[in-house]
Amino acid sequence: MLNPKEEILIVVPTRELAQQIDDELKSFTAGMKIYSVCCVGGAPIGRQISMLKYWNNFVIGTPGRLKDLVNRRVLNLKPFSTIVLDEADRMLDMGFIADMKLIMSQMSAKRHTLFFSATMSREVEGLVKTFLNNPVTVSVKTGDTAKSVDQDIVRLNGKEKIDVLHELLNNPELSKVLIFGRTKHGVERLSRTLNERGFKADSIHGDKNQSARQRALGKFKDDQIQILVATDVAARGLDIPDVTHVINYDVPATYEDYVHRIGRTGRANKKGKALTFIG
Repeated sequence: MLNPKEEILIVVPTRELAQQIDDELKSFTAGMKIYSVCCVGGAPIGRQISMLKYWNNFVIGTPGRLKDLVNRRVLNLKPFSTIVLDEADRMLDMGFIADMKLIMSQMSAKRHTLFFSATMSREVEGLVKTFLNNPVTVSVKTGDTAKSVDQDIVRLNGKEKIDVLHELLNNPELSKVLIFGRTKHGVERLSRTLNERGFKADSIHGDKNQSARQRALGKFKDDQIQILVATDVAARGLDIPDVTHVINYDVPATYEDYVHRIGRTGRANKKGKALTFIG
């Protein structure tokens, strides 16, 4: 049972994951007088500052915005007894190491620290050793990729990449498709091209503001669109139900990125398929 006076900080790499955690928390604490605030970039900071004036059991946010709020002296981390670092490996990949260190330096040395990471890189291990005393490791890994995901490649064989993708998407089995691209510009361009070709698609990437990203994600979750085109911002932590296919339109930069991308399908004991374009 949560101590009503306990304050918990949850730090995540992306706005979407922060919002998802906040939404889930509110759904199962309704009527329990447990309060939370979501602090992310791309959203009005004034409203977040106002909400921080009230008591919150949970503050959920991204490193950059949390650092900004600390520097503005509107977020005091000393009273927080627990910090949760979710997708710690991704935060390191995104260059948040300095922000993470600053945030943790503002907290009491006597605290409960929880790290959640899909991969345990040398950098993550170094962070664990820096901030934890005698840590306990719990691993639930049974394999790099889920057995429920069927993996295959798509060879272009001299055809235009967009034409091959068009043919694939005409297959009725591809009813809810998450397509990953490498760059923000490329993702936006591909989304527009698919719409011009008659598909219902939207995009999610770092150049979109928070409300636009949430709208696109909401439409995809509610099956208002068939296709969501994304950069790797959507690969970590997000729970999007019933994704039938993940397509790596651009090859991921690392094997870890590949694992996270294809993990968006084949969830909750359902079968999924991952396709990677090559050639």
